[in-house]
Amino acid sequence: MNLSEIPSKEIMPGYHGKMVHANSMSWAFWTVEKGAEVPEHQHIHEQIMHVVEGTFEFTLNGATQTYSTGDVVVIPSNTPHAGKALTACKLMDVFSPVREEYK
Repeated sequence: MNLSEIPSKEIMPGYHGKMVHANSMSWAFWTVEKGAEVPEHQHIHEQIMHVVEGTFEFTLNGATQTYSTGDVVVIPSNTPHAGKALTACKLMDVFSPVREEYK
């Protein structure tokens, strides 16, 4: 499989993702438009977010920080979080277990 061959889907406004799924995890490659927001939410999945390019404002359990290229954030299961792309961004997320709704 090659990432260039995976079709991109707009999962929410401004968030275009290419998804790779294994038995117990999902790996998401996001291209995010400047200003696009993810409203506060939580889920059963553990998540690791990596900022590949750009500047991303992220709120985790009520604490807001700005992350940029190279930063990594670990998001525990069932922890409220939200985000906003301050610039155009490329992000990677790993989720465990599999994000079935992204299939």
